[in-house]
Amino acid sequence: MSKKEKEKISEEAEIEEAKTEETSEAEKESSCENELAEIKDQLLRITAEYANFRKRSEKEKQDNFTFAKSETIRELLPVIDNLERAIASEQNDFEGLKKGVEMTFESLVNTLNKLGVDIFGAPGDDFDPNLHNAVMHIEDENYKNGEIVDVFQKGYKINDKIIRPAMVKSAN
Repeated sequence: MSKKEKEKISEEAEIEEAKTEETSEAEKESSCENELAEIKDQLLRITAEYANFRKRSEKEKQDNFTFAKSETIRELLPVIDNLERAIASEQNDFEGLKKGVEMTFESLVNTLNKLGVDIFGAPGDDFDPNLHNAVMHIEDENYKNGEIVDVFQKGYKINDKIIRPAMVKSAN
């Protein structure tokens, strides 16, 4: 084989190698583009799933809130009915009206207890700044230090959440 033939064969081999490299790079590029498209599709699907999850969660939260409100109102309706009957009564019997209002109040307290509401703040209890709001203070040796002497407004709480602190007068 002559030198020219060897050079020609060498050139042809280099050309073939260059074509193979170009084809290999094109395949790699195509493969990367396909992988990128798949990842983009996955990202779009995950984003859509998350948006649907957020909407579903918000709707569930609203439904639960509406259900809780309706259950609370349903529990209070008998008290409202009793108050309406008392107002509609044409009797001039003050004692009977007073007894009816007391019974309605007891019914309301029982309903609040059923709903998980605790009423607190009574004379003789120890003052707790987390539960009570002291609006008055007296110095009197008849009471122990930090004792509640008078309650202006009772306090209400559900579990450990204070709805309204009791407004009280404390001693010493």
